[in-house]
Amino acid sequence: MKKFLVGALALATVQNLVAQDHQAEAQDTSWKKEYRGSYSIVNDLVHTKVDVNFDYDKSYMNGKVWITLKPHFYPTDSLELDAKGMDIRNVALVKGTATSPLKYDYDGQNIRIQLDKTYKNGENYTIFIDYTAKPNEVKVKGSAAITDAKGLYFINPKGEEKDKPTQIWTQGETEATSVWVPTIDKPNMKTTQETIMTVPAKYVSLSNGTLVSSKKNANGTRTDHWKMDLPHAPYLFFMGVGDYAVIKDTWKGKEVSYYVEHEYASVARKIFGNTPEMMTFFSKLTGIDYPWAKYAQMTARDYVSGAMENTTATLHQESAQQDARELIDGNAWESTIAHELFHHWFGDYVTAESWSNLTVNESFANYSETLWDEYKYGKDAGDAQNFSDMMGYLNSGSEKKDLVRFHYPDKEAMFDAVSYNKGGRILHMLRNYVGDDAFSKALNIYLTENRFQAAEAHNLRLAFEKVTGQDLNWFFNQWYFGDGHPLLDIDYVYNDNAKTVSVIIKQTQKTGKVFTLPIAIDVYNGAKKERYKVWVKNAIDTFTFKYNNRPELVNVDGDKILLTVKKDNKTLDNYIHQYKNAGLFLDRREAIDFALKNQDNSKALDLLKQALKDKYFGLRMMTVSRLDLKNATVKSAVEPILADIAKNDVKSVVRAAAIEALENYDNVAYNAIYNKGINDSSYSVAGASLEALLKKDNAAALAAAKKIAAGGKLKGAMTGSITKVLAQSGDESAFNLVATTFDNMPLSEAKFNLLPTFCEYLGKINNTADFKRGVDAVISFREVLKPYGYDQVVNNFLSNATIKAKEAKMATAADKSAYKEQIEYVKSKLGGQKGF
Repeated sequence: MKKFLVGALALATVQNLVAQDHQAEAQDTSWKKEYRGSYSIVNDLVHTKVDVNFDYDKSYMNGKVWITLKPHFYPTDSLELDAKGMDIRNVALVKGTATSPLKYDYDGQNIRIQLDKTYKNGENYTIFIDYTAKPNEVKVKGSAAITDAKGLYFINPKGEEKDKPTQIWTQGETEATSVWVPTIDKPNMKTTQETIMTVPAKYVSLSNGTLVSSKKNANGTRTDHWKMDLPHAPYLFFMGVGDYAVIKDTWKGKEVSYYVEHEYASVARKIFGNTPEMMTFFSKLTGIDYPWAKYAQMTARDYVSGAMENTTATLHQESAQQDARELIDGNAWESTIAHELFHHWFGDYVTAESWSNLTVNESFANYSETLWDEYKYGKDAGDAQNFSDMMGYLNSGSEKKDLVRFHYPDKEAMFDAVSYNKGGRILHMLRNYVGDDAFSKALNIYLTENRFQAAEAHNLRLAFEKVTGQDLNWFFNQWYFGDGHPLLDIDYVYNDNAKTVSVIIKQTQKTGKVFTLPIAIDVYNGAKKERYKVWVKNAIDTFTFKYNNRPELVNVDGDKILLTVKKDNKTLDNYIHQYKNAGLFLDRREAIDFALKNQDNSKALDLLKQALKDKYFGLRMMTVSRLDLKNATVKSAVEPILADIAKNDVKSVVRAAAIEALENYDNVAYNAIYNKGINDSSYSVAGASLEALLKKDNAAALAAAKKIAAGGKLKGAMTGSITKVLAQSGDESAFNLVATTFDNMPLSEAKFNLLPTFCEYLGKINNTADFKRGVDAVISFREVLKPYGYDQVVNNFLSNATIKAKEAKMATAADKSAYKEQIEYVKSKLGGQKGF
């Protein structure tokens, strides 16, 4: 499962959400007393065969299921199944071709069945259930990773929304598969599976395993039979139905396919085409070839998460569908594609035995993004991904949560920056400590010894201990079964008389916990370095090294792998040497960051001029975006470099950042760059150029915006730029396009970032019907965000941007009635709530 809002919202918003979570947890602490271990198994699932058809008018699914089970160990005469919100018509025991009814009790959540006899260990039996699933009538709670949990979703089932396709898809994690099929809906269950779907013949279907038969029916439907021969967990069951183009690749003779809406058929391989290479890379990394019969990826409208690793049939949010111009700026979905694929080893092949151990699924999927970027695009790219994910954890306010935790308010609470981001960074440190070969071998042992089973963090520890021959309890107790991270204060004391440098490392975290940290310290003389491997074990550690000539740099954590917040008391000269000689992404980033905080210093400015030409585009972007262009010296020194970048950088997103920076210069010569950039194939460049032109020539920017809007579709970075131009000008001619684009955008960073500009635009809209439509779109978005505490953020935008603009207009208007109606309409939607 790839979360959709990791690192996506402003830090203040995230911190607001964390504060609300902490407040709620403080009010109800009963969960702290409840130990949430693995589900106690009485019966094991063996095989599940489900036969379904869909009532599109009612959003119902009619189903029949045959479930084969056996007692786990102890004899049993009863069975309990999860089945949420269903109409149950019949429960029976299957004997050959005959069935005999069984007594059962159903409370709307669970079916408790009295079997015909006591069954012993190893003795299989099959239950038949005839039922109807009513997903829209089930009341369930989502999480930060999954906004809803009703299991089965009918999207535009009656075709009433003309711009939205009709689709059906399922989302099982955590325990929502039991909304559409009775099962034992726990992660430590495994079953083989058959899915028989009768669907309108005009649509395609997708499920787990391979398609073994497809039969057209006389009534305009088709019955597809999918079969999964290898066992997996019920939360990974999947059904998808819709009008898709299916683009096919192969990997070692296995089908690899991409289900996309037809307009994206031509770019499907540009979006998903690295999948076969990823399969090869992950197979080599783990020593286990991709173990399943096929691999399909499908996109979905209105999806409730980022993506989901349903075995052999991953589902992606519609944001995966990027057009050719968006892809020029880079495939924004590639890390998610890697994430969900790696789950097919960590999560599907071997599954966390309980939600408490979720990290053995999600940390590996999260870390796969770093591994893939490093392999495909180089170490800088991998380190950049690793750093981004580390900051996602550090900014989450989650330092009091253990990685593996058996006390939590709800299983959905496990889908957080600890299970994902922190877990991935811990794997990064573990890989560095044991070495690449041992890391890969340990993964192989963990996967091999637990294949098609459930496992926990201790299984992972034992695999690494088997390979390394070391006791690793110290590492796992500290990082997996403990909370927090080290806060380091690093000082350097040079003694030229004794020819020594002492490195003093203080752990300043206030928890009283002291971390054990095996790290490298590199001592530099010129470009030559000498490495010392040390163990930080105490609240204060001092390491002393001899030298002949005073070192230009002592670099603590030479491999830059620590999960930490540090105060590294280096000088500017140290950082300049670090940038030029240490070489890693984070070495250079730290040096650039220090120079950016000291832009009045001429040496720092020289470093920044070098950084504008750094080999990694992400560091060039960082430097461009944080230059202090209010500083006349800085502004003058970097101008020719920025102009060159704006025209010539190989990365479109860096060119866009430079164009945005050029807005700060009163140089009409740059208008040529802006006018050319508006027509660039990159949305980022075109959008930045349009916004830059807006500051220099409002009329020209408006004309360009209206011309682009006349094309009838907004995508990528252009959406925000067009809306900003229209909002500033107050032009209402393209309101329908902008409002439709905003309303149809999936829950994403892009939509959230567009929100304040859209609310500002609404403040300029005079047509009351259009105004109300726009407000309704904002309120609809607010309701999606509400479970996570973001509703107040939305209210704040409406209060400060929309209402205040209307009040200002009303103050000078002769006829105030329309403005008053509009203001009252917004206030009615706020419902007495206030922004903050």
